[in-house]
Amino acid sequence: MHLYNAWLPPPVAAAARGEAAAFAGAVRVAADAWRPGDPDSAYATLKWISVFDLFIKAKSDVAPEDVHDLVKLGLEIFHASQNKFVVQIKWGGLLVRLLRKHRKRLLLDVQWRPLYDTLIKTHFKRNMGPEGWKVRKQHFETVTSLVRASRNFFPEGAAAEIWSEFRPLLDNPWHNSAFEGVGFLRLFLPANSRNQDHFTIDWITQCLDIWDSVTNCNFWDIQWASIIARCIKNFRSVNWDDFLPLLFTRYLNMFEVPISGGNGLYPFPVEVPGNMRFLFSSKTRTLAKAIAKSIVYLLKPKSLAFEYFEKLINFLEQFYHPSNGGRWTYSLERFLRHLVVYFEKRLQHEQFDATVEEHDCLGKEERVIFIKVILKLLDRGQYSKDNSLAETVSIATSILSYVEPTLLLPFVATNFQLALETTTATHQLKNAVTSVAFSGRALLLCSLCSSQSDDSSVVDSFSDLILTSLSNALLGMDANDPPKTIATMQLIGSIFSNLATVGANDDVPAFLQSTTLSNWLDEFFSRLFSVLQNLESSSPINEGYQTSFTSGTFLVEDSSYYFCMLEILLGKLSKPLFDQSLKRIAKFVNANILPGATSEVGILCCACVHSYPDEASIHLLKPILKTIISSFEGTPTTGYVGRAVPDKTSKKAALSPALETALDYYLRVLAIAISYAGPVLLNYKEELNHIITSAFQAPSWKVNGAGDHLLRSLLGNLVSYYPIDQYKPFTCQPIGNIIEPWGCSKAHQDREVEMLNFPPKWHDPSQHELSFANELLQFHFQSALDDLLTICQTKLHPETGDEKEHLKVTLLRIFSALHGVMSCLPEMRPSYKDGRSKEVEPIFFIAGSAGSTVGSSEMREKAAEFVHIACRYLLKERTDDSILLALIVRVIDALVNYGSLEYLEWSRHFQAWKLESNSIIEPPCNFIVPFHAQGKKRPRWALVDKANLHSTWRCSQSSYHRYRTNAEVSPSGLMTDLMNDLLDLSLHNYEIVRSYAGRSLTKLLKRWPSLISNCVLALTGNLRDPKAPEHVVLGSCSILSSQTVLRHLTTDSVSLSSFIMGILESSHHESLKCQKAITELFVMYNIRFSGISRSFFKNSESQVDKPGFLSLVRLINALGFESNSLHWRYNLMANRVLLLLILASRSESGVYSQMLAETAGHFLKNLKSQLPHSRMLAISALNTLLQGSPHKAYPQDSQQSLDHPEYCNISSTGEILNQIIQEEGFMNETLNSLSHVHIISDNDGSSKVSYGASSFQSGSDKAITDFYFDFSASWPRTPSWISLVGAHTFYSSFARIFKRLIQQCGMPVMSSLQTALEDFLSSKERSRQCVAAEAMAGMLHSDITGNLESENNWLMVQLKKIMLVPSVESAPEWAACIRYAVTGKERSGTRPPVLRQKVLECLCSAVPQSMATSVLAKRYAFLSVALIEIFAPKMSPAEKQYHIKILDELLDNMNHSSAQVREAIGVAMCVTCSNMRISGSFGPGCSREELCGDVSMIKQIGNEYWSKCLTDGANELAVSIQNSIQSKQLESTSDLATENSMDHREESDAKRMETIFHFMIASLRSGRSSVLLDIIIGLMYPVLSLQETSNKDLSLLAKSAFELLKWRILHRPFLETAISSILSSVNDPNWRTRSALLSYLRTFTYRHTFVLSGSEKSLIWQTIEKLLVDNQVEVREHAAGVLASLMKGIDEDLSKDFRDRSYAKAQHIIVARRRNSKSGHSVATIHGAVLALTASVLSVPYDMPSWLPAHVTLLARFISEPSPIRSTVTKAVAEFKRTHADTWSIQKDAFTEDELEVLRDTSSSSSYFA
Repeated sequence: MHLYNAWLPPPVAAAARGEAAAFAGAVRVAADAWRPGDPDSAYATLKWISVFDLFIKAKSDVAPEDVHDLVKLGLEIFHASQNKFVVQIKWGGLLVRLLRKHRKRLLLDVQWRPLYDTLIKTHFKRNMGPEGWKVRKQHFETVTSLVRASRNFFPEGAAAEIWSEFRPLLDNPWHNSAFEGVGFLRLFLPANSRNQDHFTIDWITQCLDIWDSVTNCNFWDIQWASIIARCIKNFRSVNWDDFLPLLFTRYLNMFEVPISGGNGLYPFPVEVPGNMRFLFSSKTRTLAKAIAKSIVYLLKPKSLAFEYFEKLINFLEQFYHPSNGGRWTYSLERFLRHLVVYFEKRLQHEQFDATVEEHDCLGKEERVIFIKVILKLLDRGQYSKDNSLAETVSIATSILSYVEPTLLLPFVATNFQLALETTTATHQLKNAVTSVAFSGRALLLCSLCSSQSDDSSVVDSFSDLILTSLSNALLGMDANDPPKTIATMQLIGSIFSNLATVGANDDVPAFLQSTTLSNWLDEFFSRLFSVLQNLESSSPINEGYQTSFTSGTFLVEDSSYYFCMLEILLGKLSKPLFDQSLKRIAKFVNANILPGATSEVGILCCACVHSYPDEASIHLLKPILKTIISSFEGTPTTGYVGRAVPDKTSKKAALSPALETALDYYLRVLAIAISYAGPVLLNYKEELNHIITSAFQAPSWKVNGAGDHLLRSLLGNLVSYYPIDQYKPFTCQPIGNIIEPWGCSKAHQDREVEMLNFPPKWHDPSQHELSFANELLQFHFQSALDDLLTICQTKLHPETGDEKEHLKVTLLRIFSALHGVMSCLPEMRPSYKDGRSKEVEPIFFIAGSAGSTVGSSEMREKAAEFVHIACRYLLKERTDDSILLALIVRVIDALVNYGSLEYLEWSRHFQAWKLESNSIIEPPCNFIVPFHAQGKKRPRWALVDKANLHSTWRCSQSSYHRYRTNAEVSPSGLMTDLMNDLLDLSLHNYEIVRSYAGRSLTKLLKRWPSLISNCVLALTGNLRDPKAPEHVVLGSCSILSSQTVLRHLTTDSVSLSSFIMGILESSHHESLKCQKAITELFVMYNIRFSGISRSFFKNSESQVDKPGFLSLVRLINALGFESNSLHWRYNLMANRVLLLLILASRSESGVYSQMLAETAGHFLKNLKSQLPHSRMLAISALNTLLQGSPHKAYPQDSQQSLDHPEYCNISSTGEILNQIIQEEGFMNETLNSLSHVHIISDNDGSSKVSYGASSFQSGSDKAITDFYFDFSASWPRTPSWISLVGAHTFYSSFARIFKRLIQQCGMPVMSSLQTALEDFLSSKERSRQCVAAEAMAGMLHSDITGNLESENNWLMVQLKKIMLVPSVESAPEWAACIRYAVTGKERSGTRPPVLRQKVLECLCSAVPQSMATSVLAKRYAFLSVALIEIFAPKMSPAEKQYHIKILDELLDNMNHSSAQVREAIGVAMCVTCSNMRISGSFGPGCSREELCGDVSMIKQIGNEYWSKCLTDGANELAVSIQNSIQSKQLESTSDLATENSMDHREESDAKRMETIFHFMIASLRSGRSSVLLDIIIGLMYPVLSLQETSNKDLSLLAKSAFELLKWRILHRPFLETAISSILSSVNDPNWRTRSALLSYLRTFTYRHTFVLSGSEKSLIWQTIEKLLVDNQVEVREHAAGVLASLMKGIDEDLSKDFRDRSYAKAQHIIVARRRNSKSGHSVATIHGAVLALTASVLSVPYDMPSWLPAHVTLLARFISEPSPIRSTVTKAVAEFKRTHADTWSIQKDAFTEDELEVLRDTSSSSSYFA
């Protein structure tokens, strides 16, 4: 049994034993309600879902076989309800929760295929249903969670099936289907033990290869990293060592941190369509999580992974430093957090799971290695400016200190010392205090269980640390520094939570002896009182009925540790120490009145009373009571309490402000102080009675409010259950005599049951307490009700003011009494349909009760009756009094919503627990006292608190569902009366009354769904009523838009008709507020629309009371068609509803076919509507309504016609549509009106034009006109990266309408379109060209057979014309049109459209070169976009033929004279070459003979002629370009004739080179470089050498290519060629090339550090060292910078060797120079030596390794050398001082006096004040 249930109050715990049987019964009833033959019976099972949820949340013990039956039932219902979203969301959610909770106890097989089909049907199909996006999103999240939860139960062989299903989608990495494929793989691939045979070394190799096929795409990386992490975690038997270099290279490069001053973000990441990113999660944190998971599970004893991990951290650690923050900090913080969390999980698993083999376990030395590496990150990140990183560091320190205390606790101790000493950065102290608080328990355990470490000095230092932190902590308590104060309180709470008792005996360490503690307590209370005196309340206490409990300073906010700390501290003290504290507290409380700290002082008193009620009541409560009684003496009273007839003599008298404040303060402090006082209060019965009566009698609303607080508190304290000894020491055996053992709530294990033996002692109300409570109720509830009735029925008061006051006080007393007893006053009894006796036993689900019962149901019923009368009276007589109305709403709420008060209390408290501090959590793995638990361990007080919280929650829920599942039960007549009162109040003209009443009403409706339909009818009546005032409309809308009501509309046809017609007939409400509210209600209905119940369609038209579906549609048609009279927005709404209803009726073929044709015709006419919004909606509508059709060129699936009965009537639809289309001028008008939607901005290059002319649509209009599928059926189907074409305004949804119309109606549409288009094609306006492009795209893609020749000839002639038009204005739209026309069909884009070949033919036919350059460039751009869409791995022979033809033409024109054309050629070459490469790698699809043309061209892929063309001679070209530029500069005069011919050749060389660069940039940008790597490596030299030339254009391109090249990760065999080709340029005569080489090497070695072999690294190192003594200063300095960054983590041995050598060399030089200042060292040599030293010094920016002082000092000695050496030294020393400034006070101890002297000399020379 769960600990929280074992610890429930005894009466509740006894009742809870019946829960297993109740669960079994509920499962049986739900199973009976489901009839497999009738899918609609699924709706009847929904009401049981919240009941099953109860059992899950109540942590009940239920039988595994019942859970098994329930899961089986759930899966069956889920799969049977294919298009019932609500059913799938509800059942799916329940299944997820069940599978997660019981996954270890269930044995079942879940099939993956039905889940996949559900996803595809509802989220990946083009023709979406009408459901709103909120519902869809919920549905998607539910189904994917269900897949994740059931992955573990997939049967054997599932992994292989899933792989073979999605593997083909990954063939073409340049198509969106690849993203879809990998998303599905990650979602479905199971890694359970049944499927482990599938995961072999070969399979993993294949995965890593596919992963490499798309570069620089965050989405892709996240999916693969997660898949690999899952495999690593679950399959330890695989030997991962061979994959480590590849994996770690990936991991390092996925953290986008800036290298060498770049910005760290790849400039052109691959674009993943928005819907993919939405459907498959791709958040930054997922990536960090996957990497951390992989790394932790790769670690094995003797594995290489440790070495790699350490290297990875060496690279990343510098970015954790506070001065290196940036956007990467978030992912690095997540990475650290997940590393520690997974490490902890893994250790826990290994301690408890016997199946883990010995050689896979992490032993002590592995743990030490791991933690040492993590320590580097903790050290860097602890003072981060980013709060979450600082907190993560503290949490990590806390978790790891239980694993390896000897490493972590000294770290905590030194940091705390440092923080105390530093004066500049005060935030450090808060972080340091938090760290000590989080590791307090580990510190204490270590200092006591010193068996672990025999080194006593270390142990002493730990207890010293606790002592210093406690004493220094007091200094941190400061009313002006909330964060530090809260951290301090957390520290004190943490340390005292660990101690068993405080000050009881003296054989304990010094800091726990009573004398020390007594002094400490004195100091503590002095500090605390000074804080309380200086507090200022942040919010003035608001006057009025809402008297707030708290004055609300930072000490009592949700997450404050103030209350806990006081409770723990006072609870743990021994009696003498407590008495000492109590005296001080009593003295303070009685001497001060602090209205700014009311609740803080109240809490202080409460903690005292809770610890020792008897003493505290004498010292604290008694004086307060006396003070209050004496203050009330002689004050005027109103005489409203206790007598129906008021005291006539007292005229308007008031209290003085000072007295009022004092009374308010003392009453509230008293109210808070007695919260947990228990039976002690019976001694003060008379005084309390007197005070409460006096408070309600006082002529001050403020004091009345405080009296209400006191009465509430008193009643709650008398009747409810709450733990009494929560914070007191308990009688277990402490660890080492001092430390209290903590417990785990998952106490299944035998050895942890000991916590169960110490259940809390509950306050169980005694007879005396109950009789006191009943007296209070009798007086303040029963008699107050009678007063209320008297006031309302007889006009008692001649003056309205008096009546108002009397009513206020009376209602306040009633409310206070109800609020105090909460659900201890039994609920109103419901009525039963067959009029049986009222005492039917309600169904029992879970146990729960707030306390002992007082009063009876009759009392509540009497109250309901009287309050109803009062409410009617108020609404009639005092309708403008907001305070009275708000009070009565709250009284009604407390009467009808039984249990909701407890629920509110629970949710408030629960929020506070969500922010639980790590200082009271001990992780499951504790290696200090080797004792591991199943879950986190907490102190007993925290467990008791959670058990109490759990009890409160049970109480709020136990009665809630009793009647919901029983259809016989309905709410009693009184309940209905009060519901009507709330309904009237929720339409009131004061907004505050409306919102209170509305909230209360929705709670009531949710519990009693039978009341909803009357409500809806009344509210929609208000919308139709022309005379209804504004506030009534606003109130109606806010209730109608609640989820409870909207969900009810799905099943109730009467409400639905009334709702829809109510909205559509409400246009007579003129005011802006009303219109806004109605529109928002309609939008809410839209986005939550989840279909219509089947019963609606079954209503025959003859039934009078139930409207039929068709009659409703006719009514709406009447509104939507005659659009002249209606406001345009209502016309729009009517059309939208029509569309929703039609789509919802798809499953009813009879109804659907009747309406489809008519509606489609209606929307087609709307395309030429005058209203832009109607056009947009019509486009959405036609896109959904028009299915494909009989006119397609390929035969229909026979299956499809069975699935869709609507295909039978397609012909009739076609006829109707044809009639409309053939009307005179229809097409022309339509095209014209559509062209107005295209809004073209002036700066069109920059602005992305978003779908559907967003510029004129507001958000709510968009929600009405757009449909969810507009974003799902995403086009284009391949990533867009060609920037040549510019931004276009081509809407694919328009093209799709034309395509669908043609498919539906055949040739007539084609011909009418042709005639209409003639005019548009020749138009000069861009918007008309856009529409023409869309229409053409639809025609080209529609695959219609017919009179093919003539039609297609017309199309091709038009295309030809468009290509040759010189205007570039609308080129982007035409490019999009061509792209649409050749887009492959089906999900993966493999089936070519019929006309693709014709289009390609048209594009391939050469254009005379004499044409304008813009035309040539346009043609190449069209070619590129067309070829992008071709599915390269499966090209047909004809398509390959086109590729070869195009390539030949491109290669011939590489040195074209126009820059624009050259760029277009480069891009086109990139696409063609990469397509040919990838199709070749999938095997030749055609034999040699089929390809006419030059056979020698197509040898096997290895030596394609074109790759030779590109790379051969590129290096020579580069050299000749460089030389010619230099020679030009040299010989400005020479023979002109030779020069011209020379110039011509040089120019063509440069142009050819430019084209090559364009090709290279395009392949790196588009992500296609993975198949062209050999060519790119061949072009490295030109890129490096042409960075800086006088030919600016060429250099600019070279620089762009260079920037992109830096990002490319190379794998073997390309790596070797790349290295040799790069390093060859080290001797290049041009120094700029050498400098570029250095820039490249810096990023190259960083990116490849894990894959480079040792010899390659040393080769690179030598190359750079060689450049340290280069004869060009810039190159030397650059080389030093590169070396400094390489020394971090590339290779330890290399850097150590280099350091020693450079030190020796510099030493040698300085000695030689001293002897002889003219020693034969060149400047370059000396500068090189100094730079080598500089590199070493700057490679450790924040640390102080042992070798550093000597190096810095030696460097400083070169200060006397001439420039540039001198400036290098000055800069380096200044930089050294800057980076070590934070910790200089400690680090300077590493230097000797002489060394410090040398350093001072260096820096003083450049002072301003010399």
